[in-house]
Amino acid sequence: MSAVTMRVDCRHYQSRTYSNGEAVRKCVLDLAPEAPWRCPADCPSYERKMIDAGWQYGSLAPTKVPVEPPEAEVDPAVAALLDEAENIVNDIGFQLRAEEDRKARRKLFRKKKGKR
Repeated sequence: MSAVTMRVDCRHYQSRTYSNGEAVRKCVLDLAPEAPWRCPADCPSYERKMIDAGWQYGSLAPTKVPVEPPEAEVDPAVAALLDEAENIVNDIGFQLRAEEDRKARRKLFRKKKGKR
């Protein structure tokens, strides 16, 4: 599988610039393991963005292009490691969310102390 540069004309491409100037560029579907530098050449979900025609971008449009790392061998172990790290973070997030939901349900069944 060869890679092409990040397809900014794809409808699943998303970028966001923060107030400190940092920009995040990513595939919303998480199909670009080497984002923000490359998309897979044969991406099954590539769809050209149609609504972008005719827009004028102001000064808040991201201007910094991320510096591409030097060419290296494509190592599938790197993508697997990043996927594993993402799964760990997601699992912790789901556990925290479930804990907060349990706390919120407990509060629903408490008796309200009121004046008699």
